[in-house]
Amino acid sequence: MELSKVVPWGRSLNEYRELFSLTDGDLEKKILGCGDGPACFNAELTSAGGNVVSIDPIYQFDAEQIRSRIDEIYPQVMDQVSKNKKDYVWKSIASIEALGKVRMDSMNRFLNDYDEGKNFGRYMNASLPTLPFEDSQFELALCSHYLFLYSDHVNREQHILSMRELCRVASEVRVYPLLSISNNEESPHLKAVIADFTSSGVDVSLVPVEYEFQKGTTKMLVAKRV
Repeated sequence: MELSKVVPWGRSLNEYRELFSLTDGDLEKKILGCGDGPACFNAELTSAGGNVVSIDPIYQFDAEQIRSRIDEIYPQVMDQVSKNKKDYVWKSIASIEALGKVRMDSMNRFLNDYDEGKNFGRYMNASLPTLPFEDSQFELALCSHYLFLYSDHVNREQHILSMRELCRVASEVRVYPLLSISNNEESPHLKAVIADFTSSGVDVSLVPVEYEFQKGTTKMLVAKRV
């Protein structure tokens, strides 16, 4: 991974609750966060007594390198969001300014927790479709803003292999969102993943969520081993 090609963008525990419909009971489970990047989900949940491991290839870099990249890319991302404001639902986040504050607050909290979290194995440099975990090591795996979103960069085979791997290491897998970022339409890989799961005996469903920021992102994919 080249850090210069990474767009770090962090989300909070509250956002994870909403986009994955997480209950208090869910948050008591042993959780794997896949592609968490600079989200403060891990930091907040750990502080509240939760058990979570986050994986992302960005964790091969140190805190100052990640901070430098955030400072570099932040104004570019905000400019793009401003130019495409119509593609978002300004409800839970009311304005461009509010979005910037929420994201930077989340990323700063992540950075403040990062070194300690790495020392305790809560942030691990790993990526799909091969994970360094035992079968059923986690009760719940959450994949946020990676699979399906970047369908132009991650092909169909990689999607299927990645989902199989997530189902190997976790009893339940939730993925959000299911639209491709390139055209804001359903990922062309979604039906193939569902068909693969159905044929292999995995219980898979599309479940509505209350969270919607990118327009149309109103469902998550849920897969459970039978």
